Amino acid sequence: MLLTTPLTEHCAAPLRSGRHVCIGVSPFNSYFTPERIAALAHWASREFERFHFFVPDRAAVHTLEALGYEPARARRKASRQGQYVLNKICRALRDVGVNDPCEHVLDGAALAYNAHYQGLLRDAHDRFATDEKFGAHCLDATHWVLDRRLPPGRTPTDAQLRCAVLYFLAELPMFIDTPAIAGVDSSVFAYHQRVAFLERLYARELTWQPHPGQGFVVLCAEDEAA
Repeated sequence: MLLTTPLTEHCAAPLRSGRHVCIGVSPFNSYFTPERIAALAHWASREFERFHFFVPDRAAVHTLEALGYEPARARRKASRQGQYVLNKICRALRDVGVNDPCEHVLDGAALAYNAHYQGLLRDAHDRFATDEKFGAHCLDATHWVLDRRLPPGRTPTDAQLRCAVLYFLAELPMFIDTPAIAGVDSSVFAYHQRVAFLERLYARELTWQPHPGQGFVVLCAEDEAA
């Protein structure tokens, strides 16, 4: 059984509406086993009118480069891992009766041609460059991600953070306005972890605020929440 916890009171309405859910799947996260992805696909198809899986596969290059990979090797590794994740998602979607799984996946290839996403991505970069406080929050979120990938006792350098933050900026449009990106009037983004940046974002404490129909839900199995 999957448990859903809206991040804020405002996030509850998009969840209750059952209109659309976007499930985030991180390319290099071992949490997303075939069994978990299958459970997520069953849940999404049962509880929502429409649904997508978001896979920031191309953006993962920036994290790998921040960790020391040469650009060409980072691209190859990100591409292989992205395809591996997409294969797991497609198998799970076919198992729930989806004939064309690609229609339910928002990956780098799909988002490259999505005008709403690209506009929001440009906005994310502009805000990071011009809004000092907003940029600091983005770097803090990136620090949290990199910290878990570095050897014990090492902390990210400023150069590593400014490289890896490009991954986080690529995710931001999905937290701000998935309704526009997916062509729906209401959407809830689902992920298995709480992130301090998103707590602030959905509490309307940052200068950039989500679409009124955008929500966020922490989604995990019952035994994981215990």
